[in-house]
Amino acid sequence: MSKHNKKFDADQDFGGFHAGFSVLVGRPNAGKSTLTNALVGQKVAITSAKPQTTRHTIRGIVHRDDAQLILVDTPGLHRPRTLLGKRLNDLVADTLSEVDAIGFCLPANEKIGPGDRYIAAQLAAVGRKPVIALVTKTDLVDRQALTEQLLAVAELGREVLGEKGWADIVPVSAADGFQVNTVADVLISHMPPSPPLYPDGELTDEPEAVMVAELIREAALEGVRDELPHSLAVVVEEILPREGRSEDNPLLDVRVNLYVERPSQKAIIIGKAGSRLREVGTNARKGIEALLGTKIYLDLHVKVAKDWQRDPKQLVKLGF
Repeated sequence: MSKHNKKFDADQDFGGFHAGFSVLVGRPNAGKSTLTNALVGQKVAITSAKPQTTRHTIRGIVHRDDAQLILVDTPGLHRPRTLLGKRLNDLVADTLSEVDAIGFCLPANEKIGPGDRYIAAQLAAVGRKPVIALVTKTDLVDRQALTEQLLAVAELGREVLGEKGWADIVPVSAADGFQVNTVADVLISHMPPSPPLYPDGELTDEPEAVMVAELIREAALEGVRDELPHSLAVVVEEILPREGRSEDNPLLDVRVNLYVERPSQKAIIIGKAGSRLREVGTNARKGIEALLGTKIYLDLHVKVAKDWQRDPKQLVKLGF
């Protein structure tokens, strides 16, 4: 992040332009990635009903005439049980120390639990950053349940931050668009005076290979049993133009390895006679072609890397 986060002279007002970084945190499956996509206006972070599907810090960029909001979508903060879990939490802590404002996602349809309290305590320890409580998934509850949750969220803020509580509390639904623009307004209100940090029109600064891997990971997790999310790593080996193709009919060869921890998981991903892997390829291909703007040939291979989440050498090899 530091390459863009230059320190500017506090007296400059940059024509009233504001720009900065905001992070969305929350326990796994609190609606962070879906809200990022809604704010940016198209698919940037991967979304899945499975907890812990976001492994990379994916930024979405909200462009306004007078402001630019760079969203960092981190993995869900949680109590770590594995080495990978600890690395993910360290990544979140690093991110929190560098942003201008924090959005704390708490689903409207689930009571505040130990996981939320754990994160709230971590946020209180960050110090002088404005924390905005975002009560997500409001489309899943009625008005009374939402009112009760807003009161409970306000109380949690006072518990961890003292009388002043959260900087703001905003109910939002990414699914039906309710108050998505308000969330952007509130986050932008906490951004410092600054020139734009990214060219107009850019939506993310993630390398293409990382976004390709995320699209494949999302397709591979769709409709699969609960044990897979933590055990699946996707590594893009190469993206190369096919030789001998004319300029008006290009084709990219995209070679990708999917790593799981056990042979039984490999069987789940591949499916009967390879049917599931073909389906994964078909579903991921559409998103990748839209991202890269050209036709691709997608070559997927599933490999077993035994207990990779607990092995420091393998974690490094797989990009963690």
